[in-house]
Amino acid sequence: MTLVFVHGAGCTPASFGSFPLRFAGSVTLALPGRCGDASSPSSVATFADFVSGAVAGLGGDGFGGDTSGGVVLCGHSMGGAIALEVALRGVDGVRGLALLGSGSRLRVAPPIFERLAADFPAAARELAGWFFADPTPERLDSAVADMLRVGQAQTVRDFRACDAFDAGSRLNELRVPLLAVTGERDAMTPPKYAQSLADRVPLGSARIIPDAGHFAMIERPDEVADAIAAFAATARAGPQR
Repeated sequence: MTLVFVHGAGCTPASFGSFPLRFAGSVTLALPGRCGDASSPSSVATFADFVSGAVAGLGGDGFGGDTSGGVVLCGHSMGGAIALEVALRGVDGVRGLALLGSGSRLRVAPPIFERLAADFPAAARELAGWFFADPTPERLDSAVADMLRVGQAQTVRDFRACDAFDAGSRLNELRVPLLAVTGERDAMTPPKYAQSLADRVPLGSARIIPDAGHFAMIERPDEVADAIAAFAATARAGPQR
């Protein structure tokens, strides 16, 4: 079983820190548009096209891990929405979803777009402050640097992709196990998002991480890793589409 990590809006794989290294042979994907390509299409559907292709190519050059047991998609925030879309398409090889700080609908408040347009560096720092239950200077600086690397245009496109996403009416179609992990103090996707997924997905469950915010995998890596490892072990033998 290989874990495939998909980052969130305005982020790069760096947003996971060293967390994926806890899982031998894991793969961390960089979504399109991270290199300043202003023409890059950005929607959850087009990102799902990319991730579906990556899953199909896991046995090719440049990928490691044991893919014989399939993959578990581990998506953070927008990455969780992308993982959900991939699984709803019935992509071969996907055996489970671990969604971190995500949900079936990811509406973005209009003032966020206004701030991103008016003063991107200031907006990036404000957003970073919402990412953590304990926003230490090191965590803030790392999150801001990641958004600045992505750039204003792509970050806005990412957030618009989130705002347009709504898979609520399709959750009962999901045929793979799902684990929704959310920080107890997540201000962006509160615990009710995870609980809703657990309640509405046929094979869904939720894990709320104490004293953690939107980036629970950074603030409480041991608890999140233990939850994902236990889930992946059960997903290996779970129902296959």
